[in-house]
Amino acid sequence: MQHILALDAGTTGVRALLVDSAGCVVALAYRELETSYPHPGWVEMDPLAIAAGALEVAARCLAQARLQASDLAAIGIVNQRATTIVWERASGRPVHPAIVWQDTRTVERVEELVAQGVFASSMASATKLEWILANYAAADPQSLCFGTVDSWLAWRLSAGGLHVTDSSNASCTALYDPFGDRWDPAILERLRVPAVVLPEIRASSEVLGSTSRAVFGAEVPIAALAGDQQAAMFGELGFEKGAVKATLGTSAMVDVHLGAAPVLSTRGAFPLVLWKIGDRIAWCLEGSVVTAGASVQWLRDGLGIVASLEESSAIAQSVADSGGVWALPALQGLGTPHMQPKARARIGGMTRATQRAHVVRAVLEGIAFRISEVVETLVEDSGVDLPPRLRVDGGAAANDFLLQQIANATGVPVERPACVQASALGAAFLAGLAAGVWKDTTELGSAWQSGGVFEPEWAGDERERRVRRWQALATPSRQELAD
Repeated sequence: MQHILALDAGTTGVRALLVDSAGCVVALAYRELETSYPHPGWVEMDPLAIAAGALEVAARCLAQARLQASDLAAIGIVNQRATTIVWERASGRPVHPAIVWQDTRTVERVEELVAQGVFASSMASATKLEWILANYAAADPQSLCFGTVDSWLAWRLSAGGLHVTDSSNASCTALYDPFGDRWDPAILERLRVPAVVLPEIRASSEVLGSTSRAVFGAEVPIAALAGDQQAAMFGELGFEKGAVKATLGTSAMVDVHLGAAPVLSTRGAFPLVLWKIGDRIAWCLEGSVVTAGASVQWLRDGLGIVASLEESSAIAQSVADSGGVWALPALQGLGTPHMQPKARARIGGMTRATQRAHVVRAVLEGIAFRISEVVETLVEDSGVDLPPRLRVDGGAAANDFLLQQIANATGVPVERPACVQASALGAAFLAGLAAGVWKDTTELGSAWQSGGVFEPEWAGDERERRVRRWQALATPSRQELAD
């Protein structure tokens, strides 16, 4: 039986997932990574720790399955998107910590570009790369390489032999020309980014090269690169136009499969390349809840009132309601449909009777209400009807209370897969297709298994009343944001 290894480098940690040719997960390993916040709004990670973590979890995963690197048919890489890494071409040494996609240090520059009619986003790579090149670059830009985390891992695994990305990751940088599937020369000129630092854009499912024997222990085909959200759609088997999924990770991202043509939104949803297979590109429309699982991480690390994501579900259910407490999970700004990177989190409605369970419950409810806003925006802007069930995945999809609240707030049954790590599963599927483990996507149909369905508990009028009440309490006004 052939095996494919997926490496999933997320914002919170790095994961390895081993899949056999029947599509079954046979081993899984995870390591949490440290994130630093050197200034308000700044979010950084150590690129070398990301690479070391990927090698560590890969080794643990192979050991669990009693396999060697030489036993693998292929490797797929999936990653947090738009996180920006610049390194020296000769030595492979990063010139600066990775600037994470959530980082808002360039928000003023983004506003300046938008005022000039240039598309920009504080969550994209473009202005982060401009900032590093302006502040830390060597005199000779030809000595540097830029990449998102997929490019960085491909470079490290191949000992510098591969400097590549795929169309899905490229489309998240704000440096991409969607009409030519290339880097946009006009944007590069505007931001003073030399083309020589950029990786080659390739397909999402394609044998790109091989790992280095010295680094990985064997020459294994690197056969897939994909952004985490796009890979999750593939892992959820959302191959057709109209498919909808929500990934509940550090952030919560909702995607609608648009088919062969992009759709524009004026409310903070972005058309992105879903994947490129062969010469065919599929598109999605994506909306974001910038701080989702990270809100629970903050309850754990910042306030110390929960020990884990799993415990937060039980704590929230230990009280009948939030006791009037409400929360807006905007620790790194507000995404769709508000697009206010300067917005900050809010917790209100507390009294002397408020307990930690009320706060935990209110934060989880706030995540669900934000997801309902994003789903409503995407459905209206894409013209796609919601499917009978909303499929969810990601680490926070293990939280039963949160999934029930999402079903309540959206009014749609929520279904999670048996394997909630759909991003890693999608990367394995994409790599297996390129390596010939599967002939086409029809062979993957039996690989997906349901892990349970959560039915809405609120009637339509009650749902509308609760959502609008939360919005009235939690959403900051334009004046408050300006102040």
